[in-house]
Amino acid sequence: MQHHAFVIEAEADKGIEFALGWVERELGLEQKANPDVVVLRHGLFSVEDARQVSEIAIQAPLRGTKRAIIIAAARAYREAQNALLKIFEEPVPGTHLFLILPTLGGLLPTLRSRVVVLRQGAGAARAVSEDARVFLAAAREKRTAMIKRLSTGRDEDERRTNRDRALAIVNGVEATAYEALHAGNRAPEIVSLLRDTTELRTFLHDRSAPVRMILEHLSLVIPRDLSR
Repeated sequence: MQHHAFVIEAEADKGIEFALGWVERELGLEQKANPDVVVLRHGLFSVEDARQVSEIAIQAPLRGTKRAIIIAAARAYREAQNALLKIFEEPVPGTHLFLILPTLGGLLPTLRSRVVVLRQGAGAARAVSEDARVFLAAAREKRTAMIKRLSTGRDEDERRTNRDRALAIVNGVEATAYEALHAGNRAPEIVSLLRDTTELRTFLHDRSAPVRMILEHLSLVIPRDLSR
């Protein structure tokens, strides 16, 4: 029996490309001008976005018996993930759902238990944002300036964007640490950094969490020789 709900760990463009290829190969659904292949892009995936997905997902396929809904997000609030639970567990027959996130570290266990993780290949590198690359390579003064910019905002939209960028930095540092670990660097500070990034990412999913303190802590625990 073919599963119907999947998650993909990737940045939006690469994840969507991978999902579309899977949909065409495994489900026989062509991508172009096909109303039964729906692609949704989000920065922060909210409860309202989850409701929109649920409304789309209850519709029957228009052309045949199969339908694919691909959702790419920079991050998803816990409340939004909870709102997806029912539709991911019991979608309309023939509907296949794909959730694409830069990292699966913040995925709720209840949602993860309902999905299959699609891998892009055993050797696929984890995506690292440009902000994360700059943060890793920067000297202390430049990191401090980045942290200051990302911990402020003129309005809610700008603060939300900055929080997304901060999350991308945490994810990128984590991905780089994993690469170092897989390359044989099992130094205690690498292992400790991976524990820290998991905890810091959890904090960033709380809208009231202090971005500045989180990034300042991250800056302090990154080993000096960790870079891309």
